[in-house]
Amino acid sequence: MELQQMRYVLAVAETMSFTRAAERCHVVQSALSHQVARLEQELGARLFERTTRRVRLTPAGEAFLPAARQCLAAAERAADEVAAAVGEVRGQLRVGVISSVAAVDIPRALRDFRRQWPKVRVSLRVGASEELVERVGEGDIQVAFVGLPTTARPKGVEAHVIGRDRLVAVVSPDHPLAGGGPVDLRRLAEEVFVDLPAKTAGRAQSDLAFSAAGLTRDVAFEVTNTQFLARLVGQGLGVAMLPSAYVPQLSGVTTLQVTDAPARVEYAIWPAGSRTPAATAFLRLIDVPDGADTLEGPGTPAGPGTPEGPDSPEGAAT
Repeated sequence: MELQQMRYVLAVAETMSFTRAAERCHVVQSALSHQVARLEQELGARLFERTTRRVRLTPAGEAFLPAARQCLAAAERAADEVAAAVGEVRGQLRVGVISSVAAVDIPRALRDFRRQWPKVRVSLRVGASEELVERVGEGDIQVAFVGLPTTARPKGVEAHVIGRDRLVAVVSPDHPLAGGGPVDLRRLAEEVFVDLPAKTAGRAQSDLAFSAAGLTRDVAFEVTNTQFLARLVGQGLGVAMLPSAYVPQLSGVTTLQVTDAPARVEYAIWPAGSRTPAATAFLRLIDVPDGADTLEGPGTPAGPGTPEGPDSPEGAAT
């Protein structure tokens, strides 16, 4: 079994297309298809169901992917460790972020990192917190920045708290509450809401707070992108609750303090066990220590099994 064959299988699994996988791997489709077929013959099982209209993983293919990812990650890690031993950081840095990360200026951090380590190839994935926790746990992403309610903690990964924040309400500039003083959850419960999808970490922060206060609310619009969420609020379609440190990045909305607002915690996370040289260099650049925090106290683990919601290329959750 060759590493290149595993790369081809992963490319097909991620694109669900032999044509797009070949384009990603910079090979002709016939060569990629041949190598995948050779691997299937060696394994004695088909990894993909192929029709003229679609490509789909078989149960054997689903079982193959986690170990294949780990194997490729180990090979990349070995090469990176050799380079690091002679003072060079190279390879690939795969970073995941939520769209409302506020504790770290990610673009600036990546700029500074690129200047110092120009041989590292950086890929950035914007997604939902639980999705990112899962991807980091699988080793597919090396570093991620997520936001969770105070009652939840990342599971199956190493984590360091990088920020704590409370939510604020955002309304359109011409909303009756705009320009007034602080409000409480009981007053906000009278409004129509724009929010993230149900069962997401960003949505849970507000849902738990209203539930604890014995209140219900009307979420009329669900959006997977916080920037677009703010645009709907700006048009007067509803109010929303977002982290106070993130809201200054938005335009066209007015901020209201909430006296009994829920809180959230932002974490930097990485795979359990150890960090790649590139991940270590990046995290040190933003002053994240080498060791993980001791995450003690009550709380519900956040990770696989509590899916955060739709995966959006523009950013899926707070």
